[in-house]
Amino acid sequence: MTGRQRRRAPPKPEAEYRPGQLLDWTSSSHWDYDGPRPCRYCGFPTQLLDRGRHHAHKVCAESALAQQAAEAADAYHQNGQT
Repeated sequence: MTGRQRRRAPPKPEAEYRPGQLLDWTSSSHWDYDGPRPCRYCGFPTQLLDRGRHHAHKVCAESALAQQAAEAADAYHQNGQT
């Protein structure tokens, strides 16, 4: 066996993202029973919590993750990786 490693595939582009299918927030740990607070992304009130216990709408959190993935893919391609 040779010492060569297979190159990982680049991240998938943002075009394949479909809202509502990225995160699973069915657990009660994603609900704040104390009342609504502003979303960390859009500022509108929500009782939903992300995994860091910050108030965030599920759609807002998914959009932020999709944007981060797209930025990572762009950085990957700009650094000469194809």
